[in-house]
Amino acid sequence: MTDSPKTSTGSAGGIARAEKLSPEERSKIASEAAKRRWGTPKEAIGREGVVKIGGAEIACYVLDDETRVLARAGFVRAIGRTGKVKGGRKFDDEFQTPVFLSADNLKPFFPNDLDVNSKSVAFTHGGVEMIGYRAELLADVCDIFADADRAGKLRANQRHIAEACRLLSRGLTRIGIIGLVDEATGYQKQRAANALAKILEQFISKELQQWVPTFPSDFYEQMFRLRGLEFPRYTVNRPSYFGHLTNDIIYRRLAPGVLEELKRTTPKAPSGRHKQQLHRRLTPDLGHPKLREHLASVVTVMKLSNDYTDFKMKLDRVHPRFGETIEMDLAVSEDESMDL
Repeated sequence: MTDSPKTSTGSAGGIARAEKLSPEERSKIASEAAKRRWGTPKEAIGREGVVKIGGAEIACYVLDDETRVLARAGFVRAIGRTGKVKGGRKFDDEFQTPVFLSADNLKPFFPNDLDVNSKSVAFTHGGVEMIGYRAELLADVCDIFADADRAGKLRANQRHIAEACRLLSRGLTRIGIIGLVDEATGYQKQRAANALAKILEQFISKELQQWVPTFPSDFYEQMFRLRGLEFPRYTVNRPSYFGHLTNDIIYRRLAPGVLEELKRTTPKAPSGRHKQQLHRRLTPDLGHPKLREHLASVVTVMKLSNDYTDFKMKLDRVHPRFGETIEMDLAVSEDESMDL
């Protein structure tokens, strides 16, 4: 007679219940358990990338909240730990630190923000639930082991990690890891597009705003003077090319992409001219106040200038066009419509 393994009543019951579950039910239970442990997973956007640092290759992702994440398995291999990643994390009383930072001799070298960077991040990619670490943690780990090594506090079983971190540090900076992840995942283009979209959302209103006097008379008086023209004090007629000049000295220098978005969202008449003044599409809480602030500064530069060429030289120094690094000769034509 052979002895059978001893099994508690509770665990035996759990095994029996598990055996009755379908694969889908077991997957759902596991997913809910993971959510309780890690929180609701974020979604990775774009493609999976691979960063190559110091001979190591780590899968990386950008999440929907713009957190840059390194896959946990690749992360621990890169710092010299071998074997299967166990259960995720080992918690201590002061910091929720990963197991490779849980040794007491390392704690004196922890940076102040380690409790933020060291937390595991649950996320999904292509419907698959995954665990990773914030990309910034890699630089923290390298610094911790380097500082502990210099202080003579490393244990014998930690020296291989310190050596791996030393190799990683050669090609790594705290800012550099973000750039590496963005390049590997193709997110750098999306990042620029997102930043521009946020600016335009703040500046451009979805609704046409009520007309209010915006451009001061000083602006036009100085414009006429700088162009060598007599200022008409009893009429509002202005040369049509003033609209083109205004686009350049005001809207192109107000914020990135604002002029293009204003032209896109402001309807045109059959003649090709815009039906409303462009500034009526600016948001009342940011776009319009910024326009008034910019106008006041431009008028000051105008008053300090001898002629239009002198004014443009000063303006390009004080308020350069967004997205341009070279001075461009702005040719004007009499047939361009006024977009004031």
